Amino acid sequence: MDTKKEKGRNKLSELVRSNRQVTVAEQLRMIVSLSIPAILAQLSSIIMQYIDASMVGRLGADAAASIGLVSTSTWLFGGLCAATATGFSVQVAHMIGGGGITEAKSVLRQSLIATLCFSIVISSIGIGISSDLPVWLGGNESITGGATMYFRIFAMFLPALMMNFLGGSMLRCSGNMLVPGMLNVMMCVLDVVFNLLLIFPAREVTLAGIAFTMPGAGLGVEGAALGTGLAELVTMTMMLYFLCFRTGDLCLLGFSGSFKPTKQCLKKAVKIGLPMGVEHFILCAAQILTTVIVAPLGTFAIAANAFAITAESLCYMPGYGIGDAATTLIGQSLGAGRKDLTRSFANITVGMGIAVMTIMGIIMYFAAPLMMGIMTPEPQIIDLGVMALRTEAFAEPMFAASIVAYGVFVGAGDTLVPCAMNLFSMWAVRLSLAAILAPTMGLHGVWIAMCIELCFRGLIFLIRLKGNRWMNSRNIANLNSNEI
Repeated sequence: MDTKKEKGRNKLSELVRSNRQVTVAEQLRMIVSLSIPAILAQLSSIIMQYIDASMVGRLGADAAASIGLVSTSTWLFGGLCAATATGFSVQVAHMIGGGGITEAKSVLRQSLIATLCFSIVISSIGIGISSDLPVWLGGNESITGGATMYFRIFAMFLPALMMNFLGGSMLRCSGNMLVPGMLNVMMCVLDVVFNLLLIFPAREVTLAGIAFTMPGAGLGVEGAALGTGLAELVTMTMMLYFLCFRTGDLCLLGFSGSFKPTKQCLKKAVKIGLPMGVEHFILCAAQILTTVIVAPLGTFAIAANAFAITAESLCYMPGYGIGDAATTLIGQSLGAGRKDLTRSFANITVGMGIAVMTIMGIIMYFAAPLMMGIMTPEPQIIDLGVMALRTEAFAEPMFAASIVAYGVFVGAGDTLVPCAMNLFSMWAVRLSLAAILAPTMGLHGVWIAMCIELCFRGLIFLIRLKGNRWMNSRNIANLNSNEI
């Protein structure tokens, strides 16, 4: 039986499926209502990385650099999981928008098995290469041991990360942004608790004048990876519970159907997710190559680069949150055949993303010393990080345009051309400039190259958004029950 809360949660789908004119005020309310929980979810993910970096940074430059060395590799594996989840969740968004709730539930059941199998495969690959990866990346002996253990533990928990991505993206595409956002906040809290217990040794702590012994395992870098993995595991359990067993469009209670993935469902998932996965792989390969460019600059440069990337994430994650909202709105609007609404949602979400990230860029410019100082007490790392953040602040408006526009294209099922645009921008512009500037300008040259590339990327995404080809109806996964 529907409750008032449940009716409110389904209001988006009902409004999109109706044929009446949706006012700009109503569109803004929907975008904000979806964006805020999505931004919260994205910020919580980055805050968790910020927590890890801050805690490990207290152990010294080598410990910080050992995580920084493999950070781009963890993004690579995590991004492959996210792309796989998107291949199924976009199908669900289109089906819900078109009123195909039964078909959406069928795709959900199949996605649970398909994504789990995929995550086990890449987890095995990650564990297998963990010993050699830090050496391939050019790390010195003082940091390769910690980097190996950090990445190995991260890889062990990839199935939990995969199911978190799947659960969160499915809930968001059904219009439920609140639960994923709240659960990601919970994951941050759990990460802090687990890190306090696992990173540092047992120690005397005084709180409000009361002295007590804080238990601790003293695992250092390994404790940071293990704490994050355990937080992901607990959150995964809650995410799948809310997705599959609580009321909502995708609740599987009383729904009969096979969990075995069908050829048609997998084909659609591959069509949507493969370009994203290939793009992410090549983008992260470029980021890994950037790490190789930075590695010869020394331990301080490696740590500063990694910390600055983490700190900057706090600035651009609101853009990704709005992009997630755009994916849901565009997917359901196109699924319902509302191209007029699709265009309006696209323009408003991109404009909102640019406005929010412009403000965040200004804040980052002035708060850069504080942001870096929280993560490390090393003056050299702080100085290099502040330089990087202040350079990057000028790119945030156009970075926002590329982030949210990409979310729009994903919602439309149009991933191939945007992926190619991302790859060209990264490899032809960023890496070329970084390779030219790094030998003479050091880390500053690497971040100048990044700033120029992000501005270029935003421009080409805005040009594509202005056209209509991304709204081509053949991108939409209109599947009937027989095809599922």
